[in-house]
Amino acid sequence: MSEEEIVENVEIEDVVEEEGEEGVSDETLDAIADTGIAVIQDILEHFDVGEITIDEYEGDEGELILDITGDDLAVLIGRHGRNLDALQFMVSTITMRKLGMRYPLVIDVEGYKNRQRAKLESMAQASANRAASSHRSVKMRPMTPYERRIIHIALRNDDRVTTGSEGEGPARHVVVTPVR
Repeated sequence: MSEEEIVENVEIEDVVEEEGEEGVSDETLDAIADTGIAVIQDILEHFDVGEITIDEYEGDEGELILDITGDDLAVLIGRHGRNLDALQFMVSTITMRKLGMRYPLVIDVEGYKNRQRAKLESMAQASANRAASSHRSVKMRPMTPYERRIIHIALRNDDRVTTGSEGEGPARHVVVTPVR
């Protein structure tokens, strides 16, 4: 399994849990959060980021978000969020392996991903409008699995268009197609 497939599975796949369709119990969710926070703290011991705080909350799509705040965290975000993507990959993979289950876990730094999500949702709407008005498919720029997921979610209830992913590896992108 490639790194991208692992990331996509960690971020998208439903929980592998014996508890059934109701989701996870509060105890299981606490275990996921505690494990994720411990992994983040272990990783950040090797960085000079000063004092940090990690807040946990559930996202709109049932994912668990761990938001790191502190004084000097730009190094954790990196250029175009690449360091943050790598941190999320490591924390999600380690947490998944320690607990023996998958659960959508999002690592954020000072709300960076929240701001990026808003930009991506705006791009998704603009692409849907363009596809619907021109009656042609719109190919978006290559994106990470997390970014593509946001686009798919943003447009899933838009009756004017459908979305799909095309391409391989770092060239994988979303195509927004008008419904005829």
